[in-house]
Amino acid sequence: MEQNIWVLFATALIPMVIGFVWYHPKLFGTSWMRLVGKTEEELSKGNMFKILGLSYLLSVILAFALSGLAIHQSGIYQLFAMDLQAGGDAVNAAYFNDFMAAYGDKHRSFGHGALHGALAGLFFALPLIGISAMFEHRPWKLIWIQVGYWVLTCTLMAGVICAFY
Repeated sequence: MEQNIWVLFATALIPMVIGFVWYHPKLFGTSWMRLVGKTEEELSKGNMFKILGLSYLLSVILAFALSGLAIHQSGIYQLFAMDLQAGGDAVNAAYFNDFMAAYGDKHRSFGHGALHGALAGLFFALPLIGISAMFEHRPWKLIWIQVGYWVLTCTLMAGVICAFY
C-alpha cells in the first residue's frame, strides 16, 4: 500500500482554512466570541505563532488518526505488518500481496473518506465537546458551533486523505 505522507501534512492545513472561515465574524465568529465571553481585543493578545504552530501540529496528529479511520486497507496492513518485515512468514506476505492486488483501491475515494470523516466528527467531536461543555455550563448553541466546525473539518480532511494518501 503506497502512501504519500505529504498528503497528511497538507491535509493538516484544512482545520486552519475552515477555522478562518467558520469563526469569521460574518459567519459564527461573533456568536462564538460572545458565547465564550471573549472580545476580539482579548483574543488578539495571544501568541499567534505559538497558537497556530501547535494547532498545526495537533492537526497533523488528527490527519494520521483519520487516515486509519477512512482507509480500510490500513487495518489489513496492520494485521500483516510483522509478516511483511524482513524474515517474516512468506505465505502470509503472499496472501497480503494478493489481497491488496484485488482490494487495494476499494473504497478509496473522496466521498468514502468524507463519510468516515463526518461519522468521526459526529461520534467523537459531539460527545467530547458536548460532555465538556455541559460540565462547564456552556450553552448548546456554542456546542453546535464547535461540533459543526469539527464535523465539516473532519469530513474534508478524511475525504482528501482517502482520495490522495
